[in-house]
Amino acid sequence: MEPVERFFAFDQPIMAPAGGRVVSVHDGEPDHEARRSQLALIPYALSQVSRARRGARGLAGNHVVLDLSDGGPYLVVAHLRCGTVAVRPGELVAAGQPLGRCGNSGNSTQPHVHLQVMDDLDPSVAVGVPIAFRDYRVRRRDGAVELVGTGVPDNGDIVETVAVSG
Repeated sequence: MEPVERFFAFDQPIMAPAGGRVVSVHDGEPDHEARRSQLALIPYALSQVSRARRGARGLAGNHVVLDLSDGGPYLVVAHLRCGTVAVRPGELVAAGQPLGRCGNSGNSTQPHVHLQVMDDLDPSVAVGVPIAFRDYRVRRRDGAVELVGTGVPDNGDIVETVAVSG
């Protein structure tokens, strides 16, 4: 196990990737230590069932759900740092507005943000909705920076905003 402070993403600000109305938030789940080695992943894997039994809160940890268009689709931003959720239900959020900070809560082995768009508020019946990013910059694991017009980042890429437009 490793302290989460060793990871670049931990405690970085997380901005809303799109505007919408905050439907729900959850904060208060503890951030746990990171696990990268196969040995450290064994106890984590054994505790996955108990997180799944707790439903979305156990899996998503601290999170924000936005209604993007008055009745869906819904955007989930999950694994936020405990105590950093910066929005409240009913609040209108603009693209680029702070939602919280990157954490390691819920079903997460390392600090990162899980972003998901779905067609229903109930994750047990929701179907994923395809998404693409617009006007962003990617900082690759090797340190290279690439400006991207529209697309989907690769797993492990660090996405940075170039410009925010409504």
